[in-house]
Amino acid sequence: MLKRLVVTGYKQHELGIFDEKNPGIRFIKKALENRFRVLLDEGLEWIILSGQLGIETWAAEVVLELKEEFPQLKYALLTPFIDQEKRWNETKQENYRTIIDSADFHRSLTSKPYEAPWQFIEKNKFFLRNSDGILIVYDEETDGSPKFIKKEAERYAETADYEILTITGDDLRVVAEEEQMEEWND
Repeated sequence: MLKRLVVTGYKQHELGIFDEKNPGIRFIKKALENRFRVLLDEGLEWIILSGQLGIETWAAEVVLELKEEFPQLKYALLTPFIDQEKRWNETKQENYRTIIDSADFHRSLTSKPYEAPWQFIEKNKFFLRNSDGILIVYDEETDGSPKFIKKEAERYAETADYEILTITGDDLRVVAEEEQMEEWND
C-alpha cells in the first residue's frame, strides 16, 4: 500500500512552459489529481516533493486543492539545498513561498546552498528510502531530468518493495481529450 508517495517529473522549461497561463498546465494538474484520487482511496497519506518548478510545484497546488475534500492528505516539501528559489523570478518565488507556507512539513536536506550535483543524488536516495513509491511524469520518448530518478527508482525497486508509477505523454493526451469532450458537452 502506498502511504508515502514521491511525486516528480519534468521541470517547467523542459516542457516548454514558461508562463503559468499555459493551457497544458491544466491537463497536467488534472492527470495528477486523477491519480491522487485513486491513491487516496487506497490509503495515500503523504505526497513528498522537492519543490522544483514544474510538475512538483503543480503537484503541490493539486494537493492544496484536494485537501478541502481529503483533509487527511499531507505534503512534505524537502528541498535538496537551501535557497533553491534564489534565482527564480519574483512571481515564481511568491508562488513557491505559498507552497512552502502551506506544506505540512518543510526542510532542506542539506543546510547549504547549491554546491554540486551530489545534493540532487542524495535527495533522490533519501526520497526513495523514505517513501513507498514514486509517481513520475515522464515519457521515454521525451528526454529530460526525470530519467535520473526513474533509473534510481528502478534499481531501488529491484531489492525493495517499491512501486513506480508514471504519467506519460499518452496519459496527458487522454486527459486533454476527456477535458475537451466535457467542455463540448457542457
